[in-house]
Amino acid sequence: MAMKTHKATAKRVRITRTGKVLKRKAGQDHFNSRESGNVTRNKRTDLQMPKTLQKTIKSLLPYHKA
Repeated sequence: MAMKTHKATAKRVRITRTGKVLKRKAGQDHFNSRESGNVTRNKRTDLQMPKTLQKTIKSLLPYHKA
């Protein structure tokens, strides 16, 4: 039996060519008009997941070629 990709994880993270695990910064959905320009700009960048979680996340995405 083949291993299955964890779809909830696949929708939320991205693995780069070099093997880094990236996720979107939280809190971008609404209520952004009250934020300052610096905060809004910083929300556009993706965040790298901590090293402790990267191994777990990669095991949930078995067929991703990094």
